[in-house]
Amino acid sequence: MRILQIEGGDEMDLILSTIAVIIFFVLFPGLVFIGSFGLFAEWFDRRIYARAQNRVGPRLAQPFYDFIKLMAKEELVPEKADKWMFNYLPVFMFAAVLTAYFMLPFGFFFYPIFGETIDFLSFEGDLVVFLYLMTIPTIGLFLIGWTSSSLYAVYGSTRTMSQLIAYEVPLLLAGLGPAVLAGTWRMAGIVQFFNENPAFLFVNVLGFLVALVALQAKLERIPFDIPEAETELAAGSLVEYSGRRYAMTRLVVDLEMVTGAAFISAIFLGGYDGTLYSIQIPAVAQFVIGALLFFLKTILVVFILSIIKATFARVRIDQMVAFSWKWLAPLAVVNLLISVFVKVVPGVL
Repeated sequence: MRILQIEGGDEMDLILSTIAVIIFFVLFPGLVFIGSFGLFAEWFDRRIYARAQNRVGPRLAQPFYDFIKLMAKEELVPEKADKWMFNYLPVFMFAAVLTAYFMLPFGFFFYPIFGETIDFLSFEGDLVVFLYLMTIPTIGLFLIGWTSSSLYAVYGSTRTMSQLIAYEVPLLLAGLGPAVLAGTWRMAGIVQFFNENPAFLFVNVLGFLVALVALQAKLERIPFDIPEAETELAAGSLVEYSGRRYAMTRLVVDLEMVTGAAFISAIFLGGYDGTLYSIQIPAVAQFVIGALLFFLKTILVVFILSIIKATFARVRIDQMVAFSWKWLAPLAVVNLLISVFVKVVPGVL
């Protein structure tokens, strides 16, 4: 898998490289797209949740209206809060999840057009860095509650940290299974491996299920919405947030959802269909079909998360921690051992 070089080459290569950079970081799958896709995923999630409860749910543009409305609202800062952290933590959270998003293996979308994959933020070991970056927004939620000088927020932040310690290990172990099978810590390499060897996707079924549950806990969604339990803690860590800060934090949660779903669809569901590149169809058609396949799988993951949200009731924090260490972590270890066995023993698949 080659990486398009930004420097060097003739003038036309430089122009194409510049266009590719602008398209990638600004338009598709850049900032404009991920922001819109995050709000769309929020609408889709709310719609599915409403239909499961025999309600109509919001219109398509409602999340966009909510975001714009919150951006125009008055902002209040608690008198005893740490002003600097209270104001700028949403920015750091947004930067972390956006960087993690750009590390996803999107470069193959541009192969039909440029003849090369464009992986600007792809490198060996990016799987571990991605999981680390996805932890930062959760730590940000903890710090928001801890520094806001609100009793409800402090309780919510401690629950956030308790959940983080519980689900992070199973999520990491679940991600190791595909990496072991593919023999690489690079997400683009994992996607390429599973597109060349689709039968190996079935090896990581347990890891897929563990990753789904862990992502649900990471997003603090039912049944793991313990840190923001409305009947107990109002809004949890965010109880003192309003205006632009609250809008930005809600957007970060939406971006976390689509980024986590895209991550699962990439390393557990194969991402795009690599056989498209061997079919004699126009390059633009390959680009569109590949992108649609990837994002349809991402929406499928969001749909499963929505069904989980609509099916179960909230659990207690001690039940969540016990479930993670007694079930999720052992299942993730079993999945990893199966991957090692399949990798080491020849002729298994």
